[in-house]
Amino acid sequence: MQDWTDEALLEAYVGGNRGALAEIIHRYRDELLHFLIRFLSSRAAAEDVFQETFLQVHLSAESFDTSRRLKPWLFTIAANKARDHHRKHGRRAAVSLSASIGDDGDGQRFVDLMEADLPTPDLPVVDAERSRLVRGVVDALPAHLREILLLSYFQRLSYNQIADALEIPLGTVKSRLHTAVAAFARAWTAARATEQGEQT
Repeated sequence: MQDWTDEALLEAYVGGNRGALAEIIHRYRDELLHFLIRFLSSRAAAEDVFQETFLQVHLSAESFDTSRRLKPWLFTIAANKARDHHRKHGRRAAVSLSASIGDDGDGQRFVDLMEADLPTPDLPVVDAERSRLVRGVVDALPAHLREILLLSYFQRLSYNQIADALEIPLGTVKSRLHTAVAAFARAWTAARATEQGEQT
């Protein structure tokens, strides 16, 4: 089954192959959990939503159109479940993606910052600090802006896939992402200024 496509696995699961869903879960466990942890800022909440996501996959498997790709559908379910979790439990200027962030001339671009990942022990301290700051800025964004950044920059879904995942028009995806980029840029600049002020 390791060589099967995601869609073939789901089709096999609908046909009675119980191991096919286990293979899908195995394939997406790390990626989906990472997405949900970033979205929810809590590993425990992410684990709960991860389980709810695959319960929904089980319940809705027969309705999935196997001529489409499974990954966007899976992330659609995960994003919806994460939004449901937020509703139940509560939560606390135009910028080009390739434009520099801030006025200090260090050449950092928004898209470079969004590619920052969780730091590993062998990363230099400066990279770990930058990753921590990026996570903090993303986590503080409103949920609807955070989710579109996560889907676009971390999961690298296309505009059309995001539109499907969030059940919003394509134009709304573009305008919301534009807003999210600008909000991130403002928050990033403020966070950097605060951090530099604390260091002086």
